[in-house]
Amino acid sequence: MKLKISLLAVFGVASLALSGCTATESGADTAAAGEKVTIAVVTHGTAGDSFWDVVKSGAEQAGTDLGATVTYQGDGDPVKQSQLIEAAIAAQPDGLIVSMANPDGVKSAVEKAVAAGIPVITINSGLEKSLEFGAQTHVGQSEFIAGQGAGEQLAAANVTNVICIIHEAGNSGLEERCKGTADTVGATVSNVQVDVANLADAQNTIKSKLLADPSIDAVLTLQTGVAVAASQAIDEAKSPAALATFDVSADVTRLIQGGKMLFAVDQQPYSQGYLPVTFLTLQKRNGDVVGGGLPVYSGPGFVTKENAAQVAKFAENGTR
Repeated sequence: MKLKISLLAVFGVASLALSGCTATESGADTAAAGEKVTIAVVTHGTAGDSFWDVVKSGAEQAGTDLGATVTYQGDGDPVKQSQLIEAAIAAQPDGLIVSMANPDGVKSAVEKAVAAGIPVITINSGLEKSLEFGAQTHVGQSEFIAGQGAGEQLAAANVTNVICIIHEAGNSGLEERCKGTADTVGATVSNVQVDVANLADAQNTIKSKLLADPSIDAVLTLQTGVAVAASQAIDEAKSPAALATFDVSADVTRLIQGGKMLFAVDQQPYSQGYLPVTFLTLQKRNGDVVGGGLPVYSGPGFVTKENAAQVAKFAENGTR
């Protein structure tokens, strides 16, 4: 209930922002009407990644809706991501949005932005370090809490031996998902490392694990492309293992609707792009600072066979 109230409040703020733009167009006297705003987004997600494409779409749509200029860049290497952050600082944006899959790796760059007086909002990864590094709020989900939710869902399916597929080495958020699952599932959980850049190899690795250990009765993936690869691996291994995943795509909703996947944990990446652009634009134009030092949770939600058809409509549009 607290989560629902929080999200309703957040979207109420977004609605007010949009209504403020409408008032400006009609000539009403609003605070800093028409003031130019530039927001820089620097994430660890690379171009072409299905998840980060949705985040980017959300950020850019917010910019369009609010009349703000949004730049978006991403690199999974924390050194290169830090360089992108420092380049963004040099351009003196009105706000900076950063994901922190490797918080310590980008700490110095984020703190430089804060020291330069640039408002920072973190998204997706790095919630635990967000406030410490000086960010105003974090938009995303607690990966550990989301993992606990996944564990509860898997426990309801009476699984006993789970493999949790980590697709990015060094990504603390992915490790937290697996830890959270292990905390609540009441079953054995083993982490398996694959490379998201090579889904064929990932599929073979999962298949080999299933063939080597027939007691594995659940596969939990943490990315949509890996989820599809895991489904194919389960079929090829002729394994009875159940499948679940984090994040949503058109392929994932089809697997759920077809009975080949139990559920998907939905952190709503479109919101992770849209909301922080809205918050920083409000801050520039109206002095609003959202979050109060606490995170704004965009998830977790759960997509199951009961609601997959509804979510699928948005997934096909590229917004879920």
